[in-house]
Amino acid sequence: MPATSIDIYDEIEALKVEKDATILAHYYQDGEIQELADFTGDSLKLARAATTVDTGTIVFCGVHFMAETAKMLNPEKRVLLPDLQAGCSLADSCPAPLLKRRQDALRAAGRHFQTVTYINSSAAVKAISDWIVTSGNAEEIVRKIPEDVEILFAPDRHLGSYLEEVTGRKMILWEGACMVHEVFSVTDLLKIKRRKPEAKTIAHPECPVNIREHADYIGGTEAMIRFVEGFAEPTEFIVATEANMLWQLQHAVPRHTYLPAPGITCACNLCPHMARNTLEKLRDCLKTGEPEIQWQPEFERAGEVLRRSLLK
Repeated sequence: MPATSIDIYDEIEALKVEKDATILAHYYQDGEIQELADFTGDSLKLARAATTVDTGTIVFCGVHFMAETAKMLNPEKRVLLPDLQAGCSLADSCPAPLLKRRQDALRAAGRHFQTVTYINSSAAVKAISDWIVTSGNAEEIVRKIPEDVEILFAPDRHLGSYLEEVTGRKMILWEGACMVHEVFSVTDLLKIKRRKPEAKTIAHPECPVNIREHADYIGGTEAMIRFVEGFAEPTEFIVATEANMLWQLQHAVPRHTYLPAPGITCACNLCPHMARNTLEKLRDCLKTGEPEIQWQPEFERAGEVLRRSLLK
């Protein structure tokens, strides 16, 4: 007889104690995994949470670059990722050799710049960056950089263009994008807005400008929670980000109603990489201690940039 979700929940809870483990889960994970986690959050919140963990093992339910980040900030701990193939389209769009080539060309042209890199990137890319940002702290970091220094922003062109709008800084943008946030349908979004004129639209800054321009609020996932908390009366929200965020919003602020912004080919947008992590894989990685994120030489330099960018 196959194990039920309740059986697996019990197994995972027991294994956490037996293996001295803490579970971190991103808001884009399935609600069942978020419910089991000791910490849930966006990339910034989870990076900071990882530094407070007192168990010997961290299980990161997210994607590969997030587990790498936890390892860089906790080199002495064992960091597990339920599925090692849980990648990221943004990270894949910016290989370190190509970013290095772009940096070298700019330097050869006499350009004085700093590289600001979104956390959705590989350790090798982080290691050749000056700053690492999340959607939660990107505006703050960009505003710190002197006006006479250019900014090379990688890899998300949509987040970069949003930062240009809110800070007034023109940047050199890498041409990367998130596969989930790129496929919202503006035509169908406008149809929903016409049907529900009282609903508020909230959008992640990774969305293209044609989605952002129809939003009542633009912010990362943590900021979305704070925004909806500000509405005392029950309100409908159309949410333009990865669909599992609706579980977290409903869990955190249940008085409201949350509707997924429609995708071009479906009613909602789920990240296929995040979806690779399942309750069964979470249980199995706790049992076996694998897959484990192994320390890499570039982690040392990347960790220095992370600490300077995210922990101060």
